[in-house]
Amino acid sequence: MRTSQATPMVEIPKARTGRRRRLVLTAIGVVAVMAAISAGCSSGGSSKSSSTIRIGLEGPLSGSQSDTGTAMLRGAQMAAEELNAKGGIGGRKVEIVPIDDKADPEAGTAAATAAVAKGLEGVVGPYNSGVGLRTLPIYIAAGLVPLRFTSVDTTAGLGFTLQPMTSQIAPVATDAIVKWAKATSVALIVDSTQTYNKDAAAAMAKTLPAAGARITTTVEITPGGTSYADAVAKALATNPQLIYVVAYYPEAGLVAKAMADAGTAAKCLADFGAYDNGFVTAAGTAAAKTCPLVGVPAPDDFPGAAERVTAFNKKFGTGPGVWSPYAYDSVLVLADAIGRAGSTAAADVSAALAATKGWSGWTGTVSFASPSGNRVPAPVTVNVADNAGMLHVDASWVAAVGFVY
Repeated sequence: MRTSQATPMVEIPKARTGRRRRLVLTAIGVVAVMAAISAGCSSGGSSKSSSTIRIGLEGPLSGSQSDTGTAMLRGAQMAAEELNAKGGIGGRKVEIVPIDDKADPEAGTAAATAAVAKGLEGVVGPYNSGVGLRTLPIYIAAGLVPLRFTSVDTTAGLGFTLQPMTSQIAPVATDAIVKWAKATSVALIVDSTQTYNKDAAAAMAKTLPAAGARITTTVEITPGGTSYADAVAKALATNPQLIYVVAYYPEAGLVAKAMADAGTAAKCLADFGAYDNGFVTAAGTAAAKTCPLVGVPAPDDFPGAAERVTAFNKKFGTGPGVWSPYAYDSVLVLADAIGRAGSTAAADVSAALAATKGWSGWTGTVSFASPSGNRVPAPVTVNVADNAGMLHVDASWVAAVGFVY
């Protein structure tokens, strides 16, 4: 929300450089946070007066990216149910509080502020980086330690994450283009209205030429379209060997469909932001099969995942989304840290998370780098749709690059 009043500032450390950058919190957000604290809400505190630990799950629970948010929420709920069956955290039950940011920074600011005012002791999310640049400081100001899903490197240091970051994604994508797809000329189709996409495109603009691949053109698109055939035609006019699609899944799926409809010999590869089951829905299975995506292992690709996938199907009547395992593990990693710290105070939880080494969950082994809070190592893969429209790690890519889980 915009206001004509002077806007309070909160100092947040910038990852990697040791310098500090200033991120603006809206006046309403700070007022609500302070009101919550003065009213005795539990946000960021170590009090155990309540029998419940409330963990917020922020994501796009409605709107064009609701597939992602719903999958995240279900993963978090499954983790909470398992924790509660074992007595919760220190005898306190875990409650997952949905926070719908609609993939929009303004909506996210309002939703995060309202959730903090009602009391939280933990938060998982948000998913969208542009939203996170607004909401993560709100949570931190309230004494919470976010388990973020954001990937832009400017959010490093704002809590912890199990997700890969742009600096971890771009090298894998570039290797896939040059070493696996054998492409030396690449056209980019980019939705630069989204913070993550803009950041990812900038990273690829550096890594591709450094790897010997020429960028023939960059064609920008606007989200919300019903067809991107014109954008594909513009890109193909520069005769690229491959088109790299930097957009979230609704748009990226439609680009893949337009490429398939064009019958082009140019290869297609979609960026990490497109990685979701919704990509297949938007493209159609036949077109999706012709356009692999940079992402992470699918829920049932992780070693030993069968039992969790079965449990998820039983609980929700459908399979897990690609981000369900990450929300599931994020809740459990946070619960583990709170349990070891014996507190929900930010300093105690942060110290416990920073000390996490070799924790093992659905998505594999988890450790965190300091001071960024980034996961190390963060598995990044190339995935492709199968005949049933399900995304899985591409076996030919694994053979080409020697990927190991």
